[in-house]
Amino acid sequence: MSAILIGCAHGTRADEGQQTVRDLLDAVRDSMGVEVREAYVDVQDPKIDLVIEGVEPGDGVSAVVVPILLAGGYHVYVDIAEAVEGRTDIRSVGALGPDPRLLEIVRERLDDQGVPHDATVVLAAAGSSDPRSQADTERAAEMLREHWDGPVRIGFAAGTKPSVADAVASARENGEDGVVAVASYLLAPGLFQRRLHEAGADFVTEPLAPHHFLLEIIADRFHDALSA
Repeated sequence: MSAILIGCAHGTRADEGQQTVRDLLDAVRDSMGVEVREAYVDVQDPKIDLVIEGVEPGDGVSAVVVPILLAGGYHVYVDIAEAVEGRTDIRSVGALGPDPRLLEIVRERLDDQGVPHDATVVLAAAGSSDPRSQADTERAAEMLREHWDGPVRIGFAAGTKPSVADAVASARENGEDGVVAVASYLLAPGLFQRRLHEAGADFVTEPLAPHHFLLEIIADRFHDALSA
């Protein structure tokens, strides 16, 4: 029997966000042909620890936990790590990002909005007080800078500074081309995505899901864990 893929997302109260994650996991199930179980670290059920408890132990790798998160941090290094602790038959992997394919999605979303390539882009992440998560977001911004002509800043929807609104205001104060776009570095719609539209930018892109690159990254994380 092949290993189970446990897709562990953050969780949201927004119906549309919940459906987006479930649709993503359904697409993973269809594209990979493996058993996929959903789990969450916050807000929603089932929580990751209970999902882990429900996996029958096996001789080999019974399951792989793939965080459906764009950056590492407390949820990856503590919540998920503690949930799999002691289960030698279950492996966990890193977050989906930073990964160049995520930034390809970001650029595609910017092009969909018709954003000029010399505009200032505020890469808008969820935000976290964990420096490991912040480092992942900074690396993602560096990846975007490699393929974007204008300035790239970082803003956070919550948790740390600068806020997305502050990053937009700072770009305007510095006269960076006059056009400012907020590039959503969020997985799904919800409260944080709505906040991006309140930041005062000229353009706001849609979240990253759905997109076939997400399926590729999840599959890569899963197969890398099995071959490790």
